[in-house]
Amino acid sequence: MYRKAVKISLILVYLVIIAGAIVRMTGSGMGCPDWPKCFGYYIPPTELSELQFESNREYRKGQVIILNETLKVAKGTFTTGKNFDASNWEDYKKHDYAIFNPTHTWVEYINRLAGALAGFAVLIMAVISFKKRKLNKRIPVLSVLCVFLMGFQAWLGATVVYSVLAPAKITVHMVMALVIVAVLLYLLKISSEKESNQYKTKAFQNLLIIAVIFTLIQVVMGTQVRQLVDEQVRNLGYDAKAEWLSKPDLNFYAHRSFSILVLLINLLLWWKNRQLNLRLDRINIVIALILLEVVTGVAMYNFDFPVLSQPLHLVIASLLFGYQFYLLLESIYAREKIKKS
Repeated sequence: MYRKAVKISLILVYLVIIAGAIVRMTGSGMGCPDWPKCFGYYIPPTELSELQFESNREYRKGQVIILNETLKVAKGTFTTGKNFDASNWEDYKKHDYAIFNPTHTWVEYINRLAGALAGFAVLIMAVISFKKRKLNKRIPVLSVLCVFLMGFQAWLGATVVYSVLAPAKITVHMVMALVIVAVLLYLLKISSEKESNQYKTKAFQNLLIIAVIFTLIQVVMGTQVRQLVDEQVRNLGYDAKAEWLSKPDLNFYAHRSFSILVLLINLLLWWKNRQLNLRLDRINIVIALILLEVVTGVAMYNFDFPVLSQPLHLVIASLLFGYQFYLLLESIYAREKIKKS
């Protein structure tokens, strides 16, 4: 039952990553300018009229309206008169972003719902984990840690909104998602009671560690390229896709060139696994994911960002990290192969 809870948590965390990728693709990051509510509502508005001042209407404490391109927050619960009374309202002080786009709002809201669902699943996993304490004392400790990591990730999400999508904060937010994935995968591995029929060599394991590090570096560099694209979208608009990467910076060329190194080191791992019969066959999936990642990257650059190419590129990268990390765990827990590599 515990392993099933871990798997469900892992799937939901990946759904959050997918939702986050769609948020970035659609530019919906500021769809809800406050946190954890959305324009002061638990269920966000669907029309601009719901965020405009109305006479003879009851407003509850914390509800938000847009007035003169600024956000106003109700100080308490009250019913308005015929005219706007500034004494009942205060300025929203986290930032000055005051744009309502119903599509962006609901895309971001669904992203937050996915995060809340994943957090709830991780909490249930942590409760169940205490039944596994006799198998491995690290299981309940790391399961509870995962709950705190989810809370920290939620706080990071709030800081991203408050910073009006500062690129550095988005990068940290993405890396933290991968940390949570790594912890869940580790829990999945150590909670298994099956004996491994796989093998390892020290050389293979060390090379795999380097490969995982390279993937993390590539992901971070990819977020920097995404920063450039975001800036171009803001400057040129969504209809100018052909120009988003017309003048790529050094980060783009570094990211593109480094992908060759990532592919080569993983091809070497594939060859070693086959040559030594280590039975670490997830390397085949890793190679397939890298090739898909290359295809989506080429499509974005050469074919002006086809539909879904951006979120697919990000999601494939996160899946690649997950498979590589679990492959590393399999190697660590595999039996030592006598034959030298």
